[in-house]
Amino acid sequence: AGEVVKPTYDYAYWAENAEAVQANADNRKFPCDVGEVVRMYEEFRGLRHQMQEVQKARNSHSKLLKGKMEQEEREKLIAQGKQIKDDLNRLEAEVDDLQAKMEGRAAVIPNMSHPDTPIGEEEQATVVRINGTPRSSENAGFALKDHLQIGAGLDMFDFESGGKVSGQKFLYFKNGAALLELALVQWAMHAAVKRGFTPHITPDLVRSTVVAGCGFMPRDGEATQIYSVNDSDLNLAGTAEIPLAGIFMNETLIASKELPQRLGAFGHAFRTEAGSSGSESRGIYRLHQFSKVELFAVTRGDTEESNAMLESIRQLEEDLYSELGLCFRVLDMPTEELGAPAYRKYDMEAWMPGMQKWGEISSCSNCTDYQARRLNIRFKEEYNQKGSEFAHTLNGTACAVPRMIIAILETFQNEDGSVTIPEVLRPYMMGMEVLRPAEKRQKVPAAA
Repeated sequence: AGEVVKPTYDYAYWAENAEAVQANADNRKFPCDVGEVVRMYEEFRGLRHQMQEVQKARNSHSKLLKGKMEQEEREKLIAQGKQIKDDLNRLEAEVDDLQAKMEGRAAVIPNMSHPDTPIGEEEQATVVRINGTPRSSENAGFALKDHLQIGAGLDMFDFESGGKVSGQKFLYFKNGAALLELALVQWAMHAAVKRGFTPHITPDLVRSTVVAGCGFMPRDGEATQIYSVNDSDLNLAGTAEIPLAGIFMNETLIASKELPQRLGAFGHAFRTEAGSSGSESRGIYRLHQFSKVELFAVTRGDTEESNAMLESIRQLEEDLYSELGLCFRVLDMPTEELGAPAYRKYDMEAWMPGMQKWGEISSCSNCTDYQARRLNIRFKEEYNQKGSEFAHTLNGTACAVPRMIIAILETFQNEDGSVTIPEVLRPYMMGMEVLRPAEKRQKVPAAA
């Protein structure tokens, strides 16, 4: 069954700020009843108090039975003891039942939102900055193709074998695409390590408790994005964020020595992509499996500290896409675009000239104590300090490979169907500078 983890919901905060918490959930389109959870919490506290009183009575009563006494008196005390035991059993059952119901309703209350988070749907996102100029057929001087057409000319994507072997939305990366994936992963991982992120390669299968603790639950009526393995407690990781967060489950970190934690991981992401449709399904934009370099951080439970960490993760991501030479924009995402765990989320969208649209290539989020409360991730300043508090967790995508390949192919395509490889990737591309169609390929010179 794996390690047990008990979520600790912030009932006291919800009770004091019920209206604000409900308004926030409404703005985020998470159906929940904060008032009902608070009422249940008050009832739960009352019942628990009664139970504690009965436990005290039981302890006092058991002492009475220890001395010498008449048989009649003893029988009377035994009858009272049985009544106390029955009362205690009834109260314990009531407390357990109420706690289960209360936690079920508490689980769907999302995190609070940053004061600067725009309210509303995707269109309300704040454009923080735009880097570069969108490429078009006009400024390129020739008709731009999309990544599927370019990929066909370069023999990069084998959808036919993917469909035959695995099904729809699976493919084989070949030739330049396979080399590009490995180059992108190494380049992004090295950049993360240079910024102090510890490199990891994570398991692709994770226990349900860890998935739930990370807050990967769909909004009401939405289908789950997570694949689960039959007859087991395992799921395919939707992102390396899940196994990275799991490292800290039930751990107490010593802030003076162990915080902040910065981790960078290469892993595969598996998504059912239930409910997605439209032009975004074309090509390699949405796949059931893709490779990704993920960033994860743990800070003290201090919003100022985790906000600063979010900005540093965002800066790393911006630097990566600037180095590649992509045209991209940074968005401060609105309430309806935030998953349950996120307090604030930035999205990065690259201009994809062939698709003629902005496409998401990355995001980064501050989850404050949302995941820490569900995975029991705590910290204290010094080892011998009494008590501990919940830490803050953050995550970001350094490189989601298929989206990066789309942006690279469409941005750096040439009129003859070739693609110029961004300079920063060339050291990882066997020295190649250009990806050329098969008939135009030159043989790689043999090593001297």
